Amino acid sequence: MDKIQSKQFQDLILRFSQETTNSGRQKIEEQLWKNYGTERVVFVLDMSGFSLLTRKYGIIHYLSMVRRMQLTSEPIIKTYGGSLLKFEADNCFAVFPDTLSAVHAAIALQLAFDASNLLTSDDFDVHISCGIDYGKILIVGNEDCFGDAVNRACKLGEDVAAAGEILVTQDAIKTVTSELDFKLREVNISVSGLTIPAYAIAYRA
Repeated sequence: MDKIQSKQFQDLILRFSQETTNSGRQKIEEQLWKNYGTERVVFVLDMSGFSLLTRKYGIIHYLSMVRRMQLTSEPIIKTYGGSLLKFEADNCFAVFPDTLSAVHAAIALQLAFDASNLLTSDDFDVHISCGIDYGKILIVGNEDCFGDAVNRACKLGEDVAAAGEILVTQDAIKTVTSELDFKLREVNISVSGLTIPAYAIAYRA
């Protein structure tokens, strides 16, 4: 089913680019959002130090660390109600039904890697950064996602957040209706010409 959905999605995207009228493109776009559109919290995890560690120890060494990241991340994401979409290189992409669940999963992941790093030598320690955003996105076959919220979560998790950091957009925090059980630190982010109002999660004592 996922492969069928993916092919149908790609066919519609191609038809959109080949369509010559605005009305025709609008109909295809409406169909895409109807079939694949949803509102979700997007979570992107990135492992820190790829270039440095790969150059220093080699790709096999780093790939072994990536596998540890994958095995640790998937059950924690599911525990907090998230849906794992894909692992891509040293990144993890997931979606959550609400912001609090995504933040709690990110905190749990940071603490889990802190704990596991106590059992490994420094050269095998896994350090991660996380980006979280909320918005209307396209999810295709439960294995890929597209949209502004995906792009912004990637920017936060991959390009801006340092190892050990969790960055959440203001748009995502605004969706939280209950009292926060963690502290926020406002950060000013400008990347690739985008200004993203966001917060860093203060989760360590």
